[in-house]
Amino acid sequence: MRRIHRLVLSVLVISLAFPQAKRDPRSVALAGAYSTIADGLFAVGYNPALLAYQTDKPFMLQLIGLDFGLVSNYFSLANLNSISGDTLTDTKKRLLYDTYFRDRGLSLYQDVHLPVPVLNYASGNMAITSNLMLINNLRIPSGIMRLLLYGNAHDKRLDMELNLEMLAVAEYGFTFAVPFESFAVGATLKYLQGLFYLGVDPDSSHAELFTTNTAVYGSGTYYLRQGIGGGGLGLDVGLVSQEFNDGWKLGFSIVNLLGRIYWNRPNFIKDFLGGSDRVYGNKDDLWHLVWNGTVVTDSLAIRYSYTIDSLSAQTLSDTALFTSSQDVVRNVDANGKPVSFSTNYPSIFRIGVSKRFPDLLIASDFYTGFEDHFFARAGWTWSIGAELTRFDSFPLRIGYAWGGQDLKQLGLGFGVHKGPIIFDFALAFKNGVWIHTLKGLDLSASLVITSFKSRKSAEETAPVETTPAPVPVDQP
Repeated sequence: MRRIHRLVLSVLVISLAFPQAKRDPRSVALAGAYSTIADGLFAVGYNPALLAYQTDKPFMLQLIGLDFGLVSNYFSLANLNSISGDTLTDTKKRLLYDTYFRDRGLSLYQDVHLPVPVLNYASGNMAITSNLMLINNLRIPSGIMRLLLYGNAHDKRLDMELNLEMLAVAEYGFTFAVPFESFAVGATLKYLQGLFYLGVDPDSSHAELFTTNTAVYGSGTYYLRQGIGGGGLGLDVGLVSQEFNDGWKLGFSIVNLLGRIYWNRPNFIKDFLGGSDRVYGNKDDLWHLVWNGTVVTDSLAIRYSYTIDSLSAQTLSDTALFTSSQDVVRNVDANGKPVSFSTNYPSIFRIGVSKRFPDLLIASDFYTGFEDHFFARAGWTWSIGAELTRFDSFPLRIGYAWGGQDLKQLGLGFGVHKGPIIFDFALAFKNGVWIHTLKGLDLSASLVITSFKSRKSAEETAPVETTPAPVPVDQP
């Protein structure tokens, strides 16, 4: 049991230390309203078709970037202060449970995006990009939260199925776009290099708890499986119109189409971690996970089981009523080979519109995922953003996104564009628009270089049309 506690605690610590599958400061500041205005290599991950209109602009090379976020569905200063030192009434308990925990329990999500330095480059209608992403996703089930709030409230069944996933993946992409007369299409071919995965297997794990007026009883088994090295393919496709009617633009895209990562297959990462003998799971490994003195390899899984038998206030001292065990078990198929598994890399559909004014750019997107997993959400989100371009070298940005009561975001950001240097920074408040109500935040920064010509819009770089001076008429 202590090891389970340490594992959960480690997830929270990692989340605090590193507090869209791909983000950059401009998209964070505009709250994701980006599918028709992303520039250069930042079009990758939003709408690859936008690269078709970059042919008149110089190259773009990202030197360094960092983006990290942390969000929960409950923790905020306002919520914590509302229950601090207070005895919750039944009405407050019901409101607290129904508002935050009934459907999803208590959730914590953290992600880190690290563009590999100098391996993000765009020129003309093509780009080569790379992105390292670290994800921690923890959901404490609603049954535990109900038990904490109500005690043994004579519920028929409490959901105790824990959701825990830790994932590291490197995403490499080649993007190209083709312009036509009034629109452009583009695509990104991706290789998804899985680095590490540890998560509770939802298909093999089960846990439940029953409460009565006098006692609590139930049982559960959690299987944690590990993946070292994995691989898969993904595809982004997009379409965007040319600007029409004095600055309007329309577009849509599907990101991570058919994306999936397959684990427990031969790969070079396990060979590298295997040390000199290139065999993973023995003493010369550069690194391996150890549980109860056993090296956890592809053919093994971690199992934790518990049983509660008629536990009540009168029987708390009887240790036989609560039993638990943790061990490492074989995880092989009928042929004795490690069981391979896969994790879905969620898809996102986006549709957007933008309008360019002389000193202002306004954009809006509607986007949705097809499942609640990692960075995707199975529900529509609307975002709108504005970028003040009156000062060419110092753009200012603001954006807001709304996806229902449990998904709100306010983004703020700025840029410093001087010659070949493009620096951008952004901060976003998540699930709240004030310091005391926010339940998470995003921080993003990026440093990019381009040629000394800098990156100007087509309107700015177009030559000024001139007409010949009129021929003077001889006066009588």
